[in-house]
Order: sequence, then C-alpha cells, then structure tokens
Amino acid sequence: MTTDKFIRNKTALITLIAASLVVLISLGIRQTFGMFFMDFKNDLGTSLTQSGLSVGLQMLMWGLTGPIFGVIADKYGGHKAISLAFIFYIAGIYFLYAGPNTGIFFQLDLGILVGIGLGGTAISIPMSVVGKHFPLSNRTIAMSIVTAIGSFGYFLSPILTSYSLTENGWQTTLLAFIIALFVGLCLSFFVRSPSLEQTIEKPNTQSTSDAIKEAFGSKSYILLVSGFFVCGFHITLVGTHVPTYVIDRGLESWTAAAILSLIGLFNIFGSLTSGYLSTKISKKIILSAIYSLRGLSIILFIFLPASNINSFIFGASFGFLWLSTVPATSGIVAHMFGTKYLGLLYGIVFLSHQIGSFFGAYLGGLFHDLYGSYDYAWYLAIALSVFAAIIHLPIKEQPVMRLKTE
Repeated sequence: MTTDKFIRNKTALITLIAASLVVLISLGIRQTFGMFFMDFKNDLGTSLTQSGLSVGLQMLMWGLTGPIFGVIADKYGGHKAISLAFIFYIAGIYFLYAGPNTGIFFQLDLGILVGIGLGGTAISIPMSVVGKHFPLSNRTIAMSIVTAIGSFGYFLSPILTSYSLTENGWQTTLLAFIIALFVGLCLSFFVRSPSLEQTIEKPNTQSTSDAIKEAFGSKSYILLVSGFFVCGFHITLVGTHVPTYVIDRGLESWTAAAILSLIGLFNIFGSLTSGYLSTKISKKIILSAIYSLRGLSIILFIFLPASNINSFIFGASFGFLWLSTVPATSGIVAHMFGTKYLGLLYGIVFLSHQIGSFFGAYLGGLFHDLYGSYDYAWYLAIALSVFAAIIHLPIKEQPVMRLKTE
C-alpha cells in the first residue's frame, strides 16, 4: 500500500466521514447563536453587550480547552476527546433551554459550557485526528473535506433555525439542537485515531513539553499563531453581529439568515479550493491572499449602499474565504512538526484564533452599545486584515531540524 493512495484503510474512511459529520453538527449549531439575540433580549433581558460577552467567553473557552482536548486525543484517542466535549456541549444547550439561564447563568450556559463543548467537537480536534491518517501529499485535501462538509452545517443551519424560530420559538429550537448534539455524540465514537499498525508518523520519543518548546522556538510557528488571531476576530465579528448589523441598516431579518447561509455554502467551495491549492503552491501565500481579500470584502460591504444584493455578494465572497484558512494553517503545522502532537500544536494555534474571536464578539457588541453602530469594529477588522496579510509572508514552510535528521 503506497502513501500516495488517498484512503489507506477502512478506519481512515470511517474517521473522515464521522469527523466531517461531527463538525457539520457542531459548527452548524454554533453559527446560529447570533440569530437568538433579540429573543434573548426580549425574554431573558440580556443586552447586546451581554450576548456578545457570552459568545466571546464561548470562543475563549473553545480556544483554551482545545489544547487540552488535543492532548486527550493525541494520548487516548480522538473518539474519547470528542465524546467528552459533546457532553459539555449538550449540558450548555440544555441549561440554556430549561434554566437556569439568566444573569450569570446565561454566561455559564452559552459561554462556558458550550465553549468547552466546541473545544473538542468543532474543527481542530476532529480535523487533527483525520490528519493523522493521511500523508503529507494529500493531508490538506483530507482536512479541507472535513472543513467543507462541516461548512454545509453553516449553510443549512441558519435556514432551519430561522424557520424554527419563527414557527416554534427559541426554546423548541434549542430542544432540536439538543437532539442533533446527541446524534453527534454517537458519531464521535467513530472518529478513531490510527492504531500503531495504521499510523504514518515515524516513531519518536518526543515528550509533550519538548513538542511545545520546539514549536515556540520556531519564529514561523509564532507568526502562524499571531495570524490566526485575525481569522478568529473576523469570523466571529461577522457570524455574531451581522444579523443585527443588517437590521440596523434597514434590511430584514431574513437577509441576515441568507448571508449566514451563503457563507456556509460558499465556504464549501473555498475550503476545497484552499485544500487543493495547498498541494500546488505555497500555503503562506494562500493565507496572505485570503486575509487581503477578506479586508476588501468588508470594505465593499460597509461602504456600498445597504441592499439585499450587496449583502448576498458579501455573504458569498466572505464565505469563500471563511474557513479556507484552516487547511493551509493546519497543513503548515503538520508539515513543520509532524502529526504526533498535531492535536496539541494546532490546538494552541487555534487558541490564538479564539482569543481573536473573543474580541470580535465582545468588541462588536460593546462598540454598538457605546456608539450606536458597528463602524469601529469594522474598521478594526480591516486593519487586522492588512496585519495578517503581511505577517504570513516571512513564514518558512519546512520541517524542523528534528524531522530533517530522522
């Protein structure tokens, strides 16, 4: 069996499918929380700042627990890490549905518990497990498949959620989320790390602490960590606050749902394109181009007249760039350091992403409550696009010395 064969064994195929469906469910639900803000304001008495803070905490907990779940996945198996995370995810949505769910409990439910759940179910852990099954020649393609199928949740969930909120209300919608998460919990047991016989990683005795020291001793890794902060700020600002932003500009709520669905739909194509291009050209050039184009997309969105067509163009263009950073970023990490500690090292990169997400969610709500608009949040997002486009260029896409000498 050659390393060029895409599906090397049955476990790799099952893991790829199960991981993709896990991400679909996890990210699909996560994408819709901004659509609940007005219902939470009316029924639970939460302000936009409080709702933004809860999502910010969610993003922060997602990032903080990602490396922890990464260690569990690397040491004990991906299925154990993901199933444990789903228990936290289900608990958070259940308490948000049934109570207590006001005041500090609102932050605990939507922010802390759901955030911990996302740390092990959304993107980083399922994708790192998949990455262990595939060689360098097609690893980014496999990872882009997980991202692309997961993106279908981004497309489908806002449509279904918008309908359910209108017809059934927010509590029944959350009950449906709980059922979907139980399905995800069952699927998580099929996201298996490769056995010793199936692994493609060269044997090594590197410890966890040595892996972390090696990573932070690399300037390229630090630049990658810094750049992913911007990705988090962008997507959480957009995903959380665009529903309110378009209503502020005189458009209807269904326009917001359409934008989020278009983001999910075009993210499928963007992720697959990024994964394919990452096997052909420099990944750092791809990342620099993505961040530059994100800035341009935001500029056009906020300065062109408010209309449905301009909103749809933004949803499609930003969606194409949405998670297209993930295959290239994770691919660089795996190429530089190998896959033994991919869950941990990509989890640390993703922690930076989630710190950026915290600021995107929180500052968006804070600026709106302070100044009556999202303008300053958008201006900051544009400046960060320029920053990210520049700092990816010095990254060296090559294995560390340890791998070169093995």
